[in-house]
Amino acid sequence: MKVLAIFVLLVLLAAGAVGGYLWYSIEKPFGVIPPEGVFVEVPHGTSLRAASHLLEKNGVVRSAMAFEIYSRRHPKRTLVAGEYFFDHPLTGKDVFWKLANGEIFQQPFTVREGQTMYDIAHALEVAKIMPADDFLKAASDPSLIKDIAPQAATLEGFLFPATYGLSRHPAAADLTRMMVHKFHDAIKQIYPEDPAPGVPARSTSLLSTVTLASLVERETPRPDERPIVASVYDNRLKKRMLLQCDPTVIYALEQTDSYNGTLTLKDLRIPSPYNTYVHAGLPPGPIGNPGEASLRAALDPAQTDFLYFVANTEGGHFFAATLAEHNKNVAKYHRLLKGEPAEPPEPPVSKKHAARPAHKGKR
Repeated sequence: MKVLAIFVLLVLLAAGAVGGYLWYSIEKPFGVIPPEGVFVEVPHGTSLRAASHLLEKNGVVRSAMAFEIYSRRHPKRTLVAGEYFFDHPLTGKDVFWKLANGEIFQQPFTVREGQTMYDIAHALEVAKIMPADDFLKAASDPSLIKDIAPQAATLEGFLFPATYGLSRHPAAADLTRMMVHKFHDAIKQIYPEDPAPGVPARSTSLLSTVTLASLVERETPRPDERPIVASVYDNRLKKRMLLQCDPTVIYALEQTDSYNGTLTLKDLRIPSPYNTYVHAGLPPGPIGNPGEASLRAALDPAQTDFLYFVANTEGGHFFAATLAEHNKNVAKYHRLLKGEPAEPPEPPVSKKHAARPAHKGKR
Protein backbone atom coordinates (compact mmCIF):
# COMPACT_ATOMS: atom_id res chain seq x y z
CA MET A 1 0.00 0.00 0.00
CA LYS A 2 2.82 2.33 0.91
CA VAL A 3 4.66 1.49 -2.31
CA LEU A 4 1.51 2.21 -4.32
CA ALA A 5 1.10 5.58 -2.67
CA ILE A 6 4.70 6.48 -3.46
CA PHE A 7 4.20 5.40 -7.05
CA VAL A 8 1.05 7.51 -7.40
CA LEU A 9 2.86 10.46 -5.88
CA LEU A 10 5.72 10.07 -8.32
CA VAL A 11 3.28 9.87 -11.22
CA LEU A 12 1.55 13.01 -10.05
CA LEU A 13 4.86 14.80 -9.64
CA ALA A 14 5.94 13.71 -13.11
CA ALA A 15 2.63 14.79 -14.60
CA GLY A 16 2.92 18.13 -12.83
CA ALA A 17 6.46 18.54 -14.11
CA VAL A 18 5.39 17.74 -17.67
CA GLY A 19 2.41 20.04 -17.40
CA GLY A 20 4.60 22.79 -16.02
CA TYR A 21 7.08 22.32 -18.84
CA LEU A 22 4.33 22.42 -21.47
CA TRP A 23 2.87 25.57 -19.91
CA TYR A 24 6.33 27.16 -19.73
CA SER A 25 6.99 26.24 -23.38
CA ILE A 26 3.84 27.99 -24.53
CA GLU A 27 3.82 31.02 -22.23
CA LYS A 28 7.46 32.07 -22.19
CA PRO A 29 9.50 33.43 -25.15
CA PHE A 30 12.06 31.01 -26.54
CA GLY A 31 15.12 31.09 -28.71
CA VAL A 32 18.20 33.12 -29.45
CA ILE A 33 17.39 34.75 -32.76
CA PRO A 34 20.48 35.79 -34.79
CA PRO A 35 20.74 39.40 -36.02
CA GLU A 36 19.71 38.39 -39.54
CA GLY A 37 16.59 36.67 -38.20
CA VAL A 38 15.20 33.22 -38.94
CA PHE A 39 13.06 32.21 -41.93
CA VAL A 40 10.82 29.17 -41.66
CA GLU A 41 8.99 27.82 -44.70
CA VAL A 42 5.79 25.88 -43.96
CA PRO A 43 4.99 24.04 -47.22
CA HIS A 44 1.44 23.55 -48.45
CA GLY A 45 -0.06 20.31 -47.14
CA THR A 46 2.17 20.17 -44.06
CA SER A 47 0.47 18.46 -41.12
CA LEU A 48 0.23 20.16 -37.73
CA ARG A 49 2.67 17.65 -36.23
CA ALA A 50 5.20 18.15 -39.03
CA ALA A 51 4.89 21.94 -38.74
CA SER A 52 5.41 21.75 -34.97
CA HIS A 53 8.64 19.78 -35.39
CA LEU A 54 9.77 22.14 -38.16
CA LEU A 55 9.36 25.12 -35.82
CA GLU A 56 11.22 23.32 -33.04
CA LYS A 57 14.04 22.33 -35.40
CA ASN A 58 14.51 25.97 -36.44
CA GLY A 59 14.66 27.13 -32.83
CA VAL A 60 11.42 29.10 -32.94
CA VAL A 61 9.46 27.07 -30.34
CA ARG A 62 10.80 25.29 -27.28
CA SER A 63 8.69 22.16 -27.61
CA ALA A 64 6.97 20.70 -30.65
CA MET A 65 4.68 18.73 -28.36
CA ALA A 66 3.59 21.81 -26.41
CA PHE A 67 3.00 23.72 -29.64
CA GLU A 68 0.93 20.89 -31.11
CA ILE A 69 -1.19 20.53 -27.95
CA TYR A 70 -1.87 24.27 -27.82
CA SER A 71 -2.76 24.28 -31.53
CA ARG A 72 -5.24 21.43 -31.11
CA ARG A 73 -7.04 23.47 -28.46
CA HIS A 74 -8.01 25.82 -31.35
CA PRO A 75 -9.45 23.39 -33.94
CA LYS A 76 -11.18 26.18 -35.88
CA ARG A 77 -7.84 27.83 -36.68
CA THR A 78 -5.31 26.17 -38.99
CA LEU A 79 -1.73 27.07 -39.78
CA VAL A 80 -1.37 28.96 -43.06
CA ALA A 81 1.34 27.70 -45.41
CA GLY A 82 4.08 30.13 -46.41
CA GLU A 83 7.40 31.59 -45.35
CA TYR A 84 7.59 33.26 -41.94
CA PHE A 85 10.24 35.56 -40.55
CA PHE A 86 11.23 35.75 -36.88
CA ASP A 87 13.47 38.58 -35.71
CA HIS A 88 13.01 38.18 -31.94
CA PRO A 89 12.01 35.41 -29.51
CA LEU A 90 8.27 34.73 -29.23
CA THR A 91 6.11 32.63 -26.94
CA GLY A 92 4.76 29.42 -28.41
CA LYS A 93 1.31 30.99 -28.22
CA ASP A 94 2.45 34.01 -30.28
CA VAL A 95 4.05 31.72 -32.86
CA PHE A 96 0.77 29.83 -33.23
CA TRP A 97 -1.25 32.99 -33.84
CA LYS A 98 1.37 34.34 -36.24
CA LEU A 99 0.91 31.25 -38.40
CA ALA A 100 -2.85 30.98 -37.82
CA ASN A 101 -3.30 34.60 -38.97
CA GLY A 102 -1.10 34.02 -42.02
CA GLU A 103 1.44 36.72 -41.20
CA ILE A 104 3.62 35.53 -44.05
CA PHE A 105 6.88 37.37 -44.72
CA GLN A 106 6.56 40.07 -47.35
CA GLN A 107 9.08 42.59 -48.58
CA PRO A 108 7.74 45.80 -50.13
CA PHE A 109 8.74 46.55 -53.71
CA THR A 110 7.57 49.74 -55.40
CA VAL A 111 7.06 50.26 -59.12
CA ARG A 112 7.09 54.01 -59.75
CA GLU A 113 4.96 55.73 -62.37
CA GLY A 114 6.72 55.88 -65.71
CA GLN A 115 9.28 53.16 -65.02
CA THR A 116 9.97 50.86 -67.94
CA MET A 117 10.16 47.12 -67.61
CA TYR A 118 13.94 47.53 -67.90
CA ASP A 119 13.92 49.93 -64.95
CA ILE A 120 11.84 47.47 -62.92
CA ALA A 121 14.13 44.57 -63.79
CA HIS A 122 17.18 46.56 -62.71
CA ALA A 123 15.53 47.58 -59.42
CA LEU A 124 14.60 43.96 -58.66
CA GLU A 125 18.18 42.84 -59.22
CA VAL A 126 19.61 45.67 -57.08
CA ALA A 127 17.21 44.70 -54.28
CA LYS A 128 18.40 41.08 -54.67
CA ILE A 129 14.86 39.89 -55.23
CA MET A 130 15.49 38.23 -58.59
CA PRO A 131 17.86 38.46 -61.59
CA ALA A 132 16.94 41.19 -64.07
CA ASP A 133 16.91 38.71 -66.96
CA ASP A 134 14.31 36.54 -65.21
CA PHE A 135 11.91 39.46 -64.92
CA LEU A 136 12.54 40.67 -68.48
CA LYS A 137 11.81 37.19 -69.80
CA ALA A 138 8.46 37.12 -67.99
CA ALA A 139 7.63 40.72 -68.98
CA SER A 140 8.36 39.93 -72.63
CA ASP A 141 5.51 37.42 -72.73
CA PRO A 142 2.25 39.30 -73.54
CA SER A 143 -0.05 36.30 -73.06
CA LEU A 144 -1.46 37.80 -69.82
CA ILE A 145 -3.01 40.72 -71.76
CA LYS A 146 -4.01 39.07 -75.02
CA ASP A 147 -7.66 39.46 -74.06
CA ILE A 148 -7.45 43.25 -73.61
CA ALA A 149 -4.50 44.20 -75.85
CA PRO A 150 -4.07 41.51 -78.52
CA GLN A 151 -1.56 43.62 -80.48
CA ALA A 152 0.82 44.11 -77.53
CA ALA A 153 4.30 42.68 -78.03
CA THR A 154 5.25 42.73 -74.32
CA LEU A 155 3.72 43.62 -70.94
CA GLU A 156 5.24 47.11 -71.11
CA GLY A 157 2.60 49.62 -70.05
CA PHE A 158 0.53 47.02 -68.17
CA LEU A 159 2.86 46.54 -65.16
CA PHE A 160 0.85 48.84 -62.95
CA PRO A 161 2.78 51.25 -60.69
CA ALA A 162 2.14 50.33 -57.03
CA THR A 163 3.84 48.88 -53.96
CA TYR A 164 3.78 45.09 -53.93
CA GLY A 165 4.35 42.75 -50.99
CA LEU A 166 6.73 40.06 -52.24
CA SER A 167 7.98 36.83 -50.78
CA ARG A 168 11.72 36.44 -50.35
CA HIS A 169 12.19 34.58 -53.65
CA PRO A 170 9.16 35.33 -55.86
CA ALA A 171 8.84 33.76 -59.29
CA ALA A 172 9.08 36.33 -62.09
CA ALA A 173 5.89 35.04 -63.72
CA ASP A 174 4.00 35.38 -60.42
CA LEU A 175 5.19 38.98 -60.06
CA THR A 176 4.15 40.03 -63.57
CA ARG A 177 0.78 38.36 -62.95
CA MET A 178 0.34 40.46 -59.80
CA MET A 179 1.19 43.65 -61.71
CA VAL A 180 -1.16 42.89 -64.60
CA HIS A 181 -3.92 41.99 -62.14
CA LYS A 182 -3.42 45.36 -60.49
CA PHE A 183 -3.69 46.99 -63.93
CA HIS A 184 -6.97 45.15 -64.57
CA ASP A 185 -8.38 46.42 -61.27
CA ALA A 186 -7.37 50.00 -62.07
CA ILE A 187 -8.56 50.05 -65.67
CA LYS A 188 -12.02 48.79 -64.71
CA GLN A 189 -12.42 51.96 -62.67
CA ILE A 190 -10.87 54.51 -65.03
CA TYR A 191 -11.54 53.02 -68.47
CA PRO A 192 -14.97 51.32 -68.39
CA GLU A 193 -16.20 49.34 -71.37
CA ASP A 194 -19.76 50.52 -70.74
CA PRO A 195 -19.38 53.99 -69.23
CA ALA A 196 -22.07 55.81 -67.30
CA PRO A 197 -23.57 58.99 -68.80
CA GLY A 198 -20.96 61.75 -68.89
CA VAL A 199 -18.00 59.35 -68.71
CA PRO A 200 -15.79 59.24 -71.85
CA ALA A 201 -16.14 56.02 -73.83
CA ARG A 202 -13.36 54.02 -75.36
CA SER A 203 -12.71 55.76 -78.67
CA THR A 204 -9.47 53.93 -79.46
CA SER A 205 -7.92 50.59 -78.63
CA LEU A 206 -6.71 50.05 -75.09
CA LEU A 207 -3.16 49.57 -76.36
CA SER A 208 -3.26 52.99 -78.06
CA THR A 209 -4.59 54.63 -74.92
CA VAL A 210 -1.95 53.05 -72.72
CA THR A 211 0.73 54.00 -75.25
CA LEU A 212 -0.41 57.63 -75.24
CA ALA A 213 -0.58 57.57 -71.43
CA SER A 214 3.02 56.32 -71.28
CA LEU A 215 4.18 59.30 -73.37
CA VAL A 216 2.30 61.68 -71.10
CA GLU A 217 3.78 60.01 -68.00
CA ARG A 218 7.33 60.37 -69.26
CA GLU A 219 6.85 64.00 -70.35
CA THR A 220 5.53 65.62 -67.16
CA PRO A 221 5.61 64.82 -63.44
CA ARG A 222 2.70 67.17 -62.75
CA PRO A 223 -0.79 65.61 -62.60
CA ASP A 224 -2.44 68.92 -63.50
CA GLU A 225 -0.43 69.11 -66.75
CA ARG A 226 -1.10 65.60 -67.95
CA PRO A 227 -4.45 66.27 -69.66
CA ILE A 228 -2.82 69.25 -71.43
CA VAL A 229 0.17 67.22 -72.63
CA ALA A 230 -2.26 64.54 -73.77
CA SER A 231 -4.14 67.20 -75.73
CA VAL A 232 -0.93 68.26 -77.53
CA TYR A 233 -0.28 64.73 -78.75
CA ASP A 234 -3.96 64.18 -79.53
CA ASN A 235 -4.02 67.37 -81.63
CA ARG A 236 -0.83 66.37 -83.43
CA LEU A 237 -2.23 62.92 -84.19
CA LYS A 238 -5.38 64.47 -85.68
CA LYS A 239 -3.26 66.79 -87.87
CA ARG A 240 -0.95 63.89 -88.85
CA MET A 241 2.05 65.75 -87.42
CA LEU A 242 5.09 63.93 -86.09
CA LEU A 243 4.81 63.64 -82.32
CA GLN A 244 8.52 64.42 -81.84
CA CYS A 245 8.53 62.99 -78.32
CA ASP A 246 12.03 62.73 -76.85
CA PRO A 247 11.16 59.90 -74.40
CA THR A 248 10.25 57.62 -77.31
CA VAL A 249 13.77 58.02 -78.69
CA ILE A 250 15.23 57.40 -75.25
CA TYR A 251 13.18 54.20 -75.01
CA ALA A 252 14.43 53.06 -78.41
CA LEU A 253 18.02 53.63 -77.26
CA GLU A 254 17.39 51.82 -73.96
CA GLN A 255 16.23 48.77 -75.87
CA THR A 256 19.72 48.46 -77.34
CA ASP A 257 21.43 49.62 -74.13
CA SER A 258 22.86 52.64 -75.98
CA TYR A 259 21.35 55.56 -74.07
CA ASN A 260 24.01 57.55 -72.20
CA GLY A 261 21.82 60.16 -70.56
CA THR A 262 21.67 62.75 -73.35
CA LEU A 263 20.10 62.92 -76.80
CA THR A 264 21.98 64.04 -79.89
CA LEU A 265 20.76 65.01 -83.36
CA LYS A 266 22.11 61.66 -84.54
CA ASP A 267 19.90 59.89 -81.99
CA LEU A 268 16.83 61.68 -83.35
CA ARG A 269 17.44 60.03 -86.73
CA ILE A 270 17.67 56.39 -85.60
CA PRO A 271 15.32 54.16 -87.65
CA SER A 272 13.58 52.55 -84.67
CA PRO A 273 9.76 52.36 -84.94
CA TYR A 274 9.74 54.01 -81.49
CA ASN A 275 11.41 57.13 -82.90
CA THR A 276 8.55 59.62 -83.24
CA TYR A 277 10.87 62.12 -84.94
CA VAL A 278 11.02 59.74 -87.91
CA HIS A 279 7.79 57.73 -87.81
CA ALA A 280 4.34 59.29 -87.74
CA GLY A 281 1.68 58.33 -85.26
CA LEU A 282 2.05 56.61 -81.91
CA PRO A 283 4.97 54.24 -81.33
CA PRO A 284 4.12 50.52 -81.64
CA GLY A 285 3.62 50.17 -77.89
CA PRO A 286 4.00 51.88 -74.50
CA ILE A 287 7.38 53.31 -73.49
CA GLY A 288 6.82 52.84 -69.77
CA ASN A 289 4.16 52.01 -67.23
CA PRO A 290 1.74 54.90 -66.67
CA GLY A 291 -0.17 55.57 -63.48
CA GLU A 292 -3.81 56.41 -62.98
CA ALA A 293 -3.52 60.16 -63.68
CA SER A 294 -1.84 59.62 -67.04
CA LEU A 295 -4.30 56.91 -68.05
CA ARG A 296 -7.19 59.26 -67.26
CA ALA A 297 -5.49 62.04 -69.25
CA ALA A 298 -5.03 59.80 -72.29
CA LEU A 299 -8.66 58.70 -72.10
CA ASP A 300 -9.96 62.26 -71.76
CA PRO A 301 -7.42 64.88 -72.98
CA ALA A 302 -8.03 68.55 -72.26
CA GLN A 303 -9.72 70.55 -75.00
CA THR A 304 -6.96 72.87 -76.29
CA ASP A 305 -5.44 74.03 -79.56
CA PHE A 306 -1.89 73.48 -78.31
CA LEU A 307 0.59 71.73 -80.61
CA TYR A 308 3.88 72.44 -78.81
CA PHE A 309 5.38 72.55 -75.35
CA VAL A 310 8.76 73.17 -73.80
CA ALA A 311 10.05 72.96 -70.23
CA ASN A 312 9.79 76.01 -67.97
CA THR A 313 12.64 74.92 -65.57
CA GLU A 314 10.17 74.63 -62.68
CA GLY A 315 8.89 71.14 -63.34
CA GLY A 316 6.22 72.32 -65.76
CA HIS A 317 5.96 73.50 -69.34
CA PHE A 318 5.11 76.42 -71.61
CA PHE A 319 2.41 75.47 -74.14
CA ALA A 320 1.82 77.00 -77.55
CA ALA A 321 -0.62 76.69 -80.44
CA THR A 322 1.71 78.08 -83.14
CA LEU A 323 5.33 77.55 -84.05
CA ALA A 324 6.05 81.27 -83.63
CA GLU A 325 4.68 81.21 -80.11
CA HIS A 326 6.61 78.01 -79.41
CA ASN A 327 9.86 79.59 -80.58
CA LYS A 328 9.27 82.44 -78.13
CA ASN A 329 8.73 79.89 -75.36
CA VAL A 330 11.97 78.12 -76.30
CA ALA A 331 13.78 81.45 -76.02
CA LYS A 332 12.19 81.91 -72.57
CA TYR A 333 13.44 78.48 -71.56
CA HIS A 334 17.01 79.28 -72.60
CA ARG A 335 16.92 82.61 -70.76
CA LEU A 336 15.69 80.86 -67.62
CA LEU A 337 18.50 78.31 -67.91
CA LYS A 338 20.96 81.21 -67.85
CA GLY A 339 19.31 82.65 -64.75
CA GLU A 340 17.79 85.51 -66.69
CA PRO A 341 14.14 86.69 -66.55
CA ALA A 342 11.76 84.76 -68.80
CA GLU A 343 10.84 87.92 -70.68
CA PRO A 344 13.62 90.05 -72.19
CA PRO A 345 14.03 93.51 -70.63
CA GLU A 346 12.37 96.43 -72.40
CA PRO A 347 14.85 98.33 -74.65
CA PRO A 348 15.95 101.64 -73.09
CA VAL A 349 14.15 104.71 -74.39
CA SER A 350 16.54 107.14 -76.07
CA LYS A 351 16.57 110.79 -74.98
CA LYS A 352 15.72 111.82 -78.51
CA HIS A 353 12.43 109.95 -78.42
CA ALA A 354 11.73 110.46 -74.78
CA ALA A 355 8.32 111.91 -74.08
CA ARG A 356 8.43 115.60 -73.24
CA PRO A 357 6.80 116.72 -70.03
CA ALA A 358 3.42 118.36 -70.44
CA HIS A 359 3.69 122.17 -70.74
CA LYS A 360 1.98 123.91 -67.91
CA GLY A 361 0.97 127.25 -69.42
CA LYS A 362 -0.02 130.28 -67.43
CA ARG A 363 -3.63 131.19 -67.28
